[in-house]
Amino acid sequence: MWVKAHIRKCAQQNVPVMVTRRGDDTAGSVLIKINRLGPGCMVLTPTTNFETGSRQWLRGTGADWVGETDADAYIERQVKFDPDLWVLEIEDREGRAFLDEKIE
Repeated sequence: MWVKAHIRKCAQQNVPVMVTRRGDDTAGSVLIKINRLGPGCMVLTPTTNFETGSRQWLRGTGADWVGETDADAYIERQVKFDPDLWVLEIEDREGRAFLDEKIE
């Protein structure tokens, strides 16, 4: 359900987004790959803020933008660890994720 809602949110901004990996419908977590279409990518992974109990996002590929090959390699490593993962790819030259939660 969250995946569909996020796709709609991106579509409202006329930003292409696609499911590049479909995970388990009930147990799958979601990674977000932001592709700036040339100047780099970033993969965001969800986590829980244990102080507040709220969801937040971590820059799984680090603080800086990385090449698409590096971003895809990170995703593949995560899939080996958790085969239930979903992956959304947002293609936005500005590098926006359209998330309401905090990104660390």
